[in-house]
Formats: sequence, structure tokens, C-alpha cells
Amino acid sequence: MSPQMKLAAITLDCPDPLALAAFYQQATGFAPHPKSDADFAGLNRDDGLFIGFQRVDGYRAPSWPGQTVPQQLHLCFDVEDLDEAEAWLLGLGAGKPDHQPHEAARARVLTDPAGHPFCICRSN
Repeated sequence: MSPQMKLAAITLDCPDPLALAAFYQQATGFAPHPKSDADFAGLNRDDGLFIGFQRVDGYRAPSWPGQTVPQQLHLCFDVEDLDEAEAWLLGLGAGKPDHQPHEAARARVLTDPAGHPFCICRSN
């Protein structure tokens, strides 16, 4: 039997860690990590989950849905109201690609300010 593993952290490459951390802090309500700086910023959730943002010189945003620069990973968030969540996230600086692979009533693909795709999915 293999040991249990608990996801502890997710780290995203980006050109501006503090700016991307601020976007996700507003979007998720996670608390800013006190040692965040211009090279590496982080957010903490009460249960210990950590999202990190690390500066990468010459960062190239994913070209989703194309593969010129692969997305490499994406985050999914459950929301109660897709339209409300989408409007709110777009107001925070998210983008919405033209290509949407899911029916709009079930899920939407957005991009964070650094270009990483993420999904919002209807939670009910």
C-alpha cells in the first residue's frame, strides 16, 4: 500500500509574483504569506494549502488552447454562480479566451493576469 499524500503547495511561474499573488488573494480570500517578496510570493489557506508565485525572467504566458507554449497545469475552482464569478474575476483582471471547451452552463475557462488558464465550475 502506498503512503497517503496530501497536496501542500502549488507554485506558478510568472513575471510579477506580488501582482499575481494579489489577484489570487482577491479571488480566493487566502492570506498573504508574510515573507512574500518580488521574487517569490505566496498565499496560505487555513487548512495549510499554499499557492506560490515565483518570478521567472523571460516568462512566456501559456498559449492556451494552442500548444506553442503549453499550459503545463491549471487550477479549477468551484463556484455557486458562474455568471457572477466570471464577472467578478474579469473585474479583478482575469481574461476570457474565445475558445471555451465546456458548455457555458457547466464551466468556463479564464486566464489570470499572467496568462495561466484556470477553470471555474458550477459547484451544484
